[in-house]
Amino acid sequence: MGAGHAHALYRHVDSPVHTLPPHCKLVAVFAFVVVVVSTPREAVWAFAAYAVLLGAVAYVARVPARHVLTRMLVEVPFVAFAVLMPFVAQGEQTKVLGVSLSVSGLWGAFNILAKGTLGVAASVLLASTTELRELLHGLQKLRLPPLLVQIATFMIRYGDVIAGELKRMSIARRSRGFEARGVRHWGVLAKTAGALFIRSYERGERVHLAMVSRGYTGVMPVLEETVATRAQWARVGVLPGAALLVCLTGWVMV
Repeated sequence: MGAGHAHALYRHVDSPVHTLPPHCKLVAVFAFVVVVVSTPREAVWAFAAYAVLLGAVAYVARVPARHVLTRMLVEVPFVAFAVLMPFVAQGEQTKVLGVSLSVSGLWGAFNILAKGTLGVAASVLLASTTELRELLHGLQKLRLPPLLVQIATFMIRYGDVIAGELKRMSIARRSRGFEARGVRHWGVLAKTAGALFIRSYERGERVHLAMVSRGYTGVMPVLEETVATRAQWARVGVLPGAALLVCLTGWVMV
């Protein structure tokens, strides 16, 4: 049920975190993110405590910090937005290195950076310790609508196929001497996008016919049944449980 290979985010190691059922890890990460978002922004120490908790999980999972940090670059656009907030927000102003900044903007920027970074780090750890095929199986176990699971499955499975098709089309253009150097070449690129859409649609039809000929009735078969034990639920509950304790303490101290 999914791709026949592991995603680049996944790290092949043997650790206690890797062996946990995928649906348990999905619930734990979701609960952790909800707790982090619910934490008051004034409890600065709480976010440091969350980072320590994630660091402990990464240590147990044997995922190096460099692996996590390099894959967190996806949040750079949000960081850029947060950096602008102190300059454009209204209200009380304060001086930082001689620059007048909004107090509410500074708190807002910190709120976005802290909670966003922790959420991305938790997601990266989840992807680093769980194969995409297992994640899809976990979503199925959590009763996510089957149609959504199938759409995600096909996106993952055939995303690389479409990327390969686009790469071959790009090689064909270059072999004919084409190089996109300006606006006048946008028409060729637009035609390439249209041709790629048609090829993808036709390939999708062929894949669907092949699946129907093999007995597909609109429901993907469950190839394996994963049952989580109470001990496994208790192990995954350590992260959101500890985070909830930190969050409640933060609300008391604010």
